[in-house]
Amino acid sequence: MTRGWTDVKALCLALVWIPSTLWLDRSASLVGQLALGAMTWALLLWWLSHESRLVRAQTAVVVAIAAVIELVFSGWLGVYVYRLEHVPAYVFPGHGLIYLAAFTFARLPVVRRNASTAVRAAVVAATAWALWGLVLSPRHDVLGFFWYLCLLAFLRWGRSTLLYVGAFVVVSYLEILGTTWGVWTWMPRDTILGWVPMGNPPSIAAGGYGWFDLYAVLLAPTIVAAWDRRRGVTDPDVLDEVEADATPA
Repeated sequence: MTRGWTDVKALCLALVWIPSTLWLDRSASLVGQLALGAMTWALLLWWLSHESRLVRAQTAVVVAIAAVIELVFSGWLGVYVYRLEHVPAYVFPGHGLIYLAAFTFARLPVVRRNASTAVRAAVVAATAWALWGLVLSPRHDVLGFFWYLCLLAFLRWGRSTLLYVGAFVVVSYLEILGTTWGVWTWMPRDTILGWVPMGNPPSIAAGGYGWFDLYAVLLAPTIVAAWDRRRGVTDPDVLDEVEADATPA
C-alpha cells in the first residue's frame, strides 16, 4: 500500500463515488456520461497504481467479463435497461471500482478480525431480503432467490469468503441507489426465457456479481505468471500474494 493511501480512504472514496456518479447520471446527456466515464477511468487507474500486480490483474478480469455481460444482457437482450438505453461509459471502469471496493472491505483489519460475524450478518441479511423478494415483494423475485443461493455457495466454498461479503455490501448499495434513482431498470421478467420473474433490483444481485469475483481470483495468478514468463521474469511469490481470503471460525 502506497504511503498516504489507506484502505479506509479508498473504501470511503468508492462509497462517495457511487452515489455521486449515479446522481449526476439522473440528468446527464451522452456527453455528460462520457465525462463521467473519463473521470471513473481516471479514478480506477489511480486506485490501481496503489495496488499489487495481482490485484490489478484481478480487476482487469472483472472489467473484461463485466463489459461482455453488460453489452449482452443490457445492450442486446435488455434484461435491464439504462436510462438512455445504452450502457453508460462509466459502467465499464465502474465494475473495476466495485470489485476494488469489495476487495478493500474484505481486507480491512476490523473485518478480518470479525470474519465469522461478518459472514453470519451477510447470510442473515441476504436471507431476509431474498425471502421478502420471493414471498412478499410486489414483484415476485425468483432471479434474486437464485442469486441468493449462488451467494450462499460462494460463502460456503469460495476461496475468498470475505470478498463475497464485501461484494454483497457494495453491490447491494449500488443496485438500490441505481434503481431507486431510475439510472437503470430491471424488467419484470427475464427477456431470454420469458418466464423468470425479477425484482427491481433482484434482491441479491451480489450473488450474480460473485461470478466476476470468482473468475478474478482464479484467473489472475495465471495471467500474471504468464506475463512474467513472456517477459522472461520468474516470480514464484506471485501465487502467494495476499488475497481477501478468510475462513470463518
